[in-house]
Amino acid sequence: MTHPGRNSRSEVLAPFTVRSFRFQWPADLLTSWATEMEILILGWYILAETGSVLLLTLYGALQYAGTLIAPLFGLAGDRLGHRNVLCAMRAAYAVLATLITVLAGLHLLPAWAVFAIAGVAGMIKPSDLAMRNALVAETMPPDRLMAAMGVARTTTDSARIVGALAGAGLFAWLGMAPAYACVTAFYVGGFGLTLGVGARHPAGGAMARVSFWRDLRDGMSYVWDTPESLAAMWLAFLVNLTAYPMTLGLLPYVARDVYHVDQTGLGTLSASFAVGALAGSIGISLAGRSIRPARMMVIYTVAWYAMLLGFVHMPGIDSGRIALVLAGFMQSLSMVPMAVMLLHSAGAKFRGRVMGVRMLAVYGLPIGLLAAGWLIERFGFVTTTSVYCLVGLALTVAIALRWRHALWPLDAPANAR
Repeated sequence: MTHPGRNSRSEVLAPFTVRSFRFQWPADLLTSWATEMEILILGWYILAETGSVLLLTLYGALQYAGTLIAPLFGLAGDRLGHRNVLCAMRAAYAVLATLITVLAGLHLLPAWAVFAIAGVAGMIKPSDLAMRNALVAETMPPDRLMAAMGVARTTTDSARIVGALAGAGLFAWLGMAPAYACVTAFYVGGFGLTLGVGARHPAGGAMARVSFWRDLRDGMSYVWDTPESLAAMWLAFLVNLTAYPMTLGLLPYVARDVYHVDQTGLGTLSASFAVGALAGSIGISLAGRSIRPARMMVIYTVAWYAMLLGFVHMPGIDSGRIALVLAGFMQSLSMVPMAVMLLHSAGAKFRGRVMGVRMLAVYGLPIGLLAAGWLIERFGFVTTTSVYCLVGLALTVAIALRWRHALWPLDAPANAR
């Protein structure tokens, strides 16, 4: 008789039997750690230099400037190989981080320089998650994909714990330049490990004969004509517009102006959300093939908004941390099944383009951040974020009802195990 715990451990460890994944997981981990440290360090630096929540949200918005061209990165991955494109992207991160380290060391880092470098990085970084997800799907047997995506997601979730705490601690302890030297080292390590990822080469001859723009149009048409994919895209845009701003861009403001704590307090808030997200990702990897992706996506998006609504009404930082843990947990249980559903549906032909189109939804985040910065200055944090949560809840239910025939039946393709 097989022990249930042994089956769960097998689900978690199975992706590591693939050589490519043994390189990709630590490469993604180091890159994610560096990104989280960078966002926290520069976010606090901007707030300290300018004292403006609006400029803080502008910095956060610049992180996602490249979402509009994410489908082009996806198409490049389909044509040139997802590993090759990801290596080029990560080399660029290392170069830009080195530039900030040098400028900080020379005390020549004004706020405008941070905005300029963040704008360049923001043209590239939004496509990183799409490329890494497509690469996992490209190298992983289909029966291990759900578990692999759960394990892969732990790189991002753990980064929000380690990266947030390490970024805040190093910045407070060592100062800007040494802290950013650590960020640069992580980016360099991530690039080096990505070189070891092995993936099948794209069918270059076949794709070369097809128009670049026709390829892109075909990917967009595929999403538009596939009900479950279109529903997932609208839901992804919605959560980026109304949910993620609270935990990806506004936490420095919450830490300083709502809870009145320093960088360390900010790190604990960011890490709390990440602890919950990490637990959710591990739960996904343990459950593996028993998950019904579309149903889970809808149910836990509703739960995510409910937890965020609780967070914005918490009276103190301790209860706020607990609410963020629960919100992070629900977020993973919603977003990982969404990614798996999209990858299964797209197949090898459209994988990169569909994930690139998925990243277009991230454009909701800079819009939501900029709007939140303007609204908070006029109506306050609690009022603004409460409205965000209630609107998100209502529209999630509307999306579920509009595409219920594609998302809810157990025998629907979107719920295939």
